[in-house]
Amino acid sequence: MGGMVMGMNYKRPMTEYYKKKLTEGLYFQDYVVELLYEIGLPIISYSSKEFQQLIGENKAGIEIKYDQKFRNTGNLYIEIAEKSNPNNLNFVPSGIYRNDNTWLYIIGDEKTIFIFSKKLLVQLHKTKKYKEVQIETSKGYLLPLQDADKYSAKIINNEAKI
Repeated sequence: MGGMVMGMNYKRPMTEYYKKKLTEGLYFQDYVVELLYEIGLPIISYSSKEFQQLIGENKAGIEIKYDQKFRNTGNLYIEIAEKSNPNNLNFVPSGIYRNDNTWLYIIGDEKTIFIFSKKLLVQLHKTKKYKEVQIETSKGYLLPLQDADKYSAKIINNEAKI
């Protein structure tokens, strides 16, 4: 795999911001795995970057994203591309456009998670109805919470933190 992780070239070091967001995202991923286990949906996550790159984040084909801002913005940020360092030339497909076994896309925070069909999120993006945004290391589109309520397959509200 020679320096490649999830399609990204790590010859340029990750920024501190990217590392922080990655750590927060991994914690949230573990939180969601525990929550889903409690409702009868066990997820087996892959630890090695090779399996994550070749197959997906987990055996179940579920992508999990942490969105810390949706309560303040009123939108879910649906990721479409990323790069580990803003100095990298190109973004690589990620989130709903990552080419792996993902068929479900889970996004939210510790209190509320939204479960979507990945295919539906791609279709929504292709309508060009939603605003695209870009930051230094990520591209995505904004899905208003009203539409998230309408299009999500399931919403899990969990007021108690694990």
